Amino acid sequence: MNVKGAGVRRTMAGAAAVAVAFGAFALAGAAGAGATTDVAAVAARGGERGPKPTVVLEHGAFADSSSWNGVVSRLRADGYPVVAAANPLRGPHDDATALRGLLDHVKGPKILVGHSYGGSVISEAAADRTDVKALVYVAAFLPAPGETALELTNKYPGSTLPGALDPVPVTNPDGTKGTDLYIQQDKFHHQFAADVPRDEAALAAAGQRPIAQAALEEKATAAAWKTIPSWAVVTTQDLNIPAAAQRFMAERAGARITEVTASHSVAVSRPGVVTRVIESAARATR
Repeated sequence: MNVKGAGVRRTMAGAAAVAVAFGAFALAGAAGAGATTDVAAVAARGGERGPKPTVVLEHGAFADSSSWNGVVSRLRADGYPVVAAANPLRGPHDDATALRGLLDHVKGPKILVGHSYGGSVISEAAADRTDVKALVYVAAFLPAPGETALELTNKYPGSTLPGALDPVPVTNPDGTKGTDLYIQQDKFHHQFAADVPRDEAALAAAGQRPIAQAALEEKATAAAWKTIPSWAVVTTQDLNIPAAAQRFMAERAGARITEVTASHSVAVSRPGVVTRVIESAARATR
């Protein structure tokens, strides 16, 4: 970890081609009705400050929920209820609509965490919601209305994702043609998860979920970070979203920033750092 001085730098403030809204590894955790039960259990030990909020994690492209396991286990050990949202990866608007359905089901205060493209989704899904107390962006997009993931990635040099992509033509449910984007499996480790053990990265590469190319070109329509306190983990060795782009967005949002020497898969390689940032946001907004 790179700390300004010791290991992690905290400061107050705040695609190079068609494919840059990358996935987050979202989590394997309690979902659905079980989450509500967890909230009730935690409320009993929440003390006079009230129950701990439910942490809702939104993954991005090129991953499935299992990569959040290290974060989930730490949050649960600390008494936080956790829910893993299934991200359709079709476009910020539709994906935010799906996430809002889950947020409506989970009772009580919530902290939303988005990795990579998941940041675009939580920025829209949390708009005008009083139950979302904080937003945490993990190597993620924080778009303003009118911006796209592609535009934000291209704002600064450094992304090598385009050369690692594996585009697959698809037919959409309405009969129109589209393209799903994967990362080539033999390039996944270097591109997406360079600081994750090779065998573990190979499993993630085999189980990755694709994102619709159109999702990276869809303009954001809301920015919940304008009104909800935000935190950001900036990954300085990221080959998907350049660190400079992450920093620009986080500073613009007034997010509390933690920089860490890590790949795009920081939730896998540095789960302790990500957990500490999430819990800091939860404590500060209770």
